[in-house]
This record gives sequence, C-alpha cells and structure tokens, in this order.
Amino acid sequence: MALDKNGIAQRIAQEVKDGYYVNLGIGIPTLVANFVRDDIEVEFQSENGILGMGPFPFEGEEDADLINAGKQTITALPGASFFDSAMSFGMIRGKHVDLTILGAMEVAENGDIANWKIPGKMVKGMGGAMDLVASAENIIVAMMHTNRRGESKILKRCTLPLTGVGCVTKIVTDLAVLEVTDSGFKLVERAPGVSMEEIKKATEGTLVIDGEIPEMKL
Repeated sequence: MALDKNGIAQRIAQEVKDGYYVNLGIGIPTLVANFVRDDIEVEFQSENGILGMGPFPFEGEEDADLINAGKQTITALPGASFFDSAMSFGMIRGKHVDLTILGAMEVAENGDIANWKIPGKMVKGMGGAMDLVASAENIIVAMMHTNRRGESKILKRCTLPLTGVGCVTKIVTDLAVLEVTDSGFKLVERAPGVSMEEIKKATEGTLVIDGEIPEMKL
C-alpha cells in the first residue's frame, strides 16, 4: 500500500541524525518534525528566520505570530531563536545546514530538481529554494511518485524549469526510497505492500535494482 504524506515524512525522519541542523521546505517536509525520535537533539531551521522549530501546534494552541516559510503556524522549542532573512540565508549559503528536505514536482536521474514553477501558472517566485539547492550537500526530496494523471515524476530528464542541477542525493516517495547514483535511481526500499512491478511502472527514469529490496520499516 502506498504511503500517505505522513508516511513519507515518517520515513524521512529516520534520515535525521543527532546534532543535525535541518531545513524543512514547504509541503510534506514540514511534517518531518512530527516524527523525529525523542532521544536525539535536532535543530530545525525555517528560511523566514527561525532556528528551533518544533512540531505543529494542537488545535486551539496556535500562535498566529509564529509561522514557518509556508505561513503555517508552528511551535518553538525551548532555546529557539529568531532572526532576519539575511542571517537565515547566511546560514544556508554558508553551508551550516546539515540536511535539506524539499518537495518537488520532478526529479531527474542525474539529480536535477524542478520544484518551483509550472509554465503558464502564476507563482510568486522561487523563494529560498534556489539558495537551498545551490548550497546544501545533502538534499532529500519528499514527493509523490506520480502526478494526478498517473504520470511519473521520477524522470530521465526534468521537463519543468529547473531549481537546481545535480544536487539531489535521495528521494522518498509514496512508493519507494531511491538514491541518486551515476547509474540512475538506485532502489533502496519499497513502501509496505508495494510490489517491484508497481515501482517499475511508475518510474520513467533508469531504475537500478540490486538484489532483494526490503520494505520500509516505519
């Protein structure tokens, strides 16, 4: 059975290590903070100027002045700090973030990512995505494997305007965990109950399968 958005976030949370500084992009990545293990110390950064984000607030406990880059209300952990965009992007451009988690519309087998614009549709701009993909050395993408028409978003080459080139290291979708390698998308794990055939059918890019592929453990 394919994962939902929370399942994708839960699997990505396993990639977060003790002591990491992590930037969470808009969409599915914002859910990752809800699933990080309690026994590790992690600092979540939001590009609008927060270090020390916690999980989403419970209904009725929201603070309208406390938001992430996607304008969602958040919580702040003890010791959290607030600063301006210049300092926030100084952290990003200075490579002080250990892990960046982004959503995407398309990812290519060479690690290119398109996540900011669909031609013909109005957008406010690229935001901080360009800085994040240009500066980060460890980028995990959280996304659905196919679009609403059932077409693959895991491609040989991106068709949408690029955000970054050759920068993605790993992808977690509703169907699988994939690593970007020189040979293509290496299949690392399958979502619980998802068959190899389902993954092959949903993947347009080169899929590298080496031996038995285990199911994700959530």
